[in-house]
Amino acid sequence: MIVEYVRYRVDEERWAQFLADYARAARVLARAPQCVDHELSRCVDEPACAVLRITWTSAEDHLQGFRGGELFPEFLAAVRPYVGDIEEMRHYERTPVRGAGGSVPSLYDWAGGAPVLERLTRVFYTHVLADDLIGPLFAHMDDEHPQHVAMWLGEVFGGPDRYTRERGGYPAMLGHHLGKAITEPQRRRWVSLLLDSLDEAGLPDDPEFRAAFVGYVEWGTRLALTNSQPGAAVVRDAPVPRWGWGVAPPWLG
Repeated sequence: MIVEYVRYRVDEERWAQFLADYARAARVLARAPQCVDHELSRCVDEPACAVLRITWTSAEDHLQGFRGGELFPEFLAAVRPYVGDIEEMRHYERTPVRGAGGSVPSLYDWAGGAPVLERLTRVFYTHVLADDLIGPLFAHMDDEHPQHVAMWLGEVFGGPDRYTRERGGYPAMLGHHLGKAITEPQRRRWVSLLLDSLDEAGLPDDPEFRAAFVGYVEWGTRLALTNSQPGAAVVRDAPVPRWGWGVAPPWLG
């Protein structure tokens, strides 16, 4: 992906029209398969300054795909009056230096940290071992398995990277699923028992947390099912996913 920044200087008397025209342009971007996301910001300290940020799938997709495509004339018609107001228009590559700030708690912190996740996995695997459908898959589970899964969930949800440092990270988790030939009914039972265990273990029940939790569990178990099939083409070298409030891992690409 590539990020385009366009910096404008627009007088106050033109601002309302500028905003309206860019709202029209944004509707075009929403239909463009080359556009990942976009945002228009106005400077508080110097209101005449505005910055448009557009994330494109690649510079080539922007310059050749979008600009050479059927949507560009409609986009250009909306923004043409402001071409002379552009002070900068460049593409920037993302770097590894990025992350969330402390104003929004991680899912790990919101859940209650390691003790709560360990309580969850203890409750969960008690039900798993008693289940006739998925219990046999875990018949030889060692006593520390629930704690290891809690470590995984903790790292996924923004906590310490203990699973990577102590257990081998994503490749190790992948290894637990290879060749297991998990079925869809087994996957669904695993999900159902885990979600039931959330209430029993006393995890937060607000809609935002539960939606994020379910989002990860659905994604993770479907990936595990696919990877467990004989002869599956798997990605063996990847980081532990980091899951946020409704945000999928950035490395899925």
